[in-house]
Amino acid sequence: MKIRTMEISVGAFMLAGILALTFLAIKVSGLNVNDSTATTYKLYAHFNNAAGLTPGAQVTVAGVMIGRVSAIELDPKDNRAKIEMAIKTDVDFLTLDSIAAIQTAGILGEKYVSIVVGGDPDVLEDGDNIVDTQSALVLEDLISTVLTSLGGKEE
Repeated sequence: MKIRTMEISVGAFMLAGILALTFLAIKVSGLNVNDSTATTYKLYAHFNNAAGLTPGAQVTVAGVMIGRVSAIELDPKDNRAKIEMAIKTDVDFLTLDSIAAIQTAGILGEKYVSIVVGGDPDVLEDGDNIVDTQSALVLEDLISTVLTSLGGKEE
């Protein structure tokens, strides 16, 4: 009887551990059950360089998530990255002169789109483009530029 109680308690402990790891994995991955039920509208932005940005990345205003990147593709018209963003419908204050920038969470963190709202009285609607954009800063390119400039100096 004592062995059976021990087996049940070990099994319950293992089940609790697996559930805790599953919960942690979902939290760390950024998945959210509420995101799938939220109604959204589409906005687009073109970037010269979208390195490191992935579908599912956050779209934020002032650090608050307002949507997600839903697609990234190459626009054949201007050979720039075309980013499609799904923005929550309750976010109805993004103006025509808003600026979208690809930012990094921390030094080596994930990339996300940050939007700075402008002062124009007209707002963006479903299917509109954000005209003003700032591309991603690629750490490797920055290091390469610094090393090249240091190596080119002659004394």
